[in-house]
Amino acid sequence: QVQLVESGGGLVQPGGSLRLSCTASGNTITIINFGWYRQAPGKQREMVALIRGSSSPIYGDSVKGRFTLTRDAENTVALQIISAEPEDTGVYYCYGRARIDTYWGPGTQVTVSS
Repeated sequence: QVQLVESGGGLVQPGGSLRLSCTASGNTITIINFGWYRQAPGKQREMVALIRGSSSPIYGDSVKGRFTLTRDAENTVALQIISAEPEDTGVYYCYGRARIDTYWGPGTQVTVSS
């Protein structure tokens, strides 16, 4: 089994940058897909950025060109918010997918406001 923990959330101004990190513990070698989802109030949880296997990262349409995802190590994935927009406000959840199981972190709040 795998446990995911996020860090790096907080308040950022529009146009500002923020780096989120997720650290996995447990049998992390089983994680095939690794990335981030988010949920804003009143909206469904949506995919933000995801690394699937050895492929290049994919991004949600609303964050393309503004976010960068990297898998820094077997057990670490980072989301760099390059240019934040107010619409990016929400709870960001680390996501890991093994062959059988799906894992979620508890979430970290990101607020984009002046």
